[in-house]
Amino acid sequence: MEKFLILGLIIVVLIVFLTMVPVGLWITAKFSGVNISMAALVAMRFRRLSPSKIVNAMIKSHQAGIQISTNDLESHYLAGGNINQVVDALIAAERANIDLSFEQAAAIDLAGRNVFEAVQVSVTPKVINTPIIAAVAKNGIEVKVIAKVTVRANIERLVGGAGEETIIARVGEGIVTTVGSSASHAQVLENPDNISQTVLMKGLDSGTAFEILSIDIADVDVGRNVGAQLQRDQAEADKNIAQAKAEERRAQAIALEQENRAKVVEAESKIPIAIAKAFEEGNLGIMDYYNMENVKSDTKMRKSISGEDGSGLDG
Repeated sequence: MEKFLILGLIIVVLIVFLTMVPVGLWITAKFSGVNISMAALVAMRFRRLSPSKIVNAMIKSHQAGIQISTNDLESHYLAGGNINQVVDALIAAERANIDLSFEQAAAIDLAGRNVFEAVQVSVTPKVINTPIIAAVAKNGIEVKVIAKVTVRANIERLVGGAGEETIIARVGEGIVTTVGSSASHAQVLENPDNISQTVLMKGLDSGTAFEILSIDIADVDVGRNVGAQLQRDQAEADKNIAQAKAEERRAQAIALEQENRAKVVEAESKIPIAIAKAFEEGNLGIMDYYNMENVKSDTKMRKSISGEDGSGLDG
């Protein structure tokens, strides 16, 4: 029974030992030429590091002939960096004869940029395609332009330098300015290379993480006639204003007519009073009154016959 207990205790001790001490990793490091002690690997466990990531990065750098200390890798890992990407970038920079130190690569990585991709773009330039950029020439015709911007990463400005969005925005601004200063859209269509030459002279890569090598106009199309559209819109606006003013004058005329009719009705209401007063004062005789009524009836009948009162005669 005691033998089984001792055997079980030995097995438990072995399991704990192999869990805490990465013997296989230590053997791999030794055969790869990386001099690291088993105690250092155990210490990494207690510091909550990943010994496999640290050792694999050291093996990779050692095989490439790049000397990186364990402390540098551990510090970068604890800072949240990608040590594998940093080592790959250093190896790529070494092969391409690009001067890149571990501190620079670590700073670029911690800044949130892909340092390995940056080294690749520094060796092999990258092409950035702009979206469709619409601009209007002086004759009012819209021109739509698509450009291809060839850039190379600038290692020195990767930390704190602006990215691709800034390059696209600046190129777009340069295209709009160049097209807008052209006398006509035909001039732009005939010489699209003038756009790239003018934009290149503006130094658009200043303060960015890239160096612009070339700007090529991939496509130029004619868009809307913005000038004619603006004229139509202005004419429509003028027409609406004129209609509003005419409606205002018509409303004023209707109001004046109604006011005059009210005055006529008021005046007609005073006629019987005036006639009665004329009778009292002897200024109007009975025959004069009947003659006046006959004239009124005559006038009314003539208006009825001629249709002036709106009734007319059935024919």
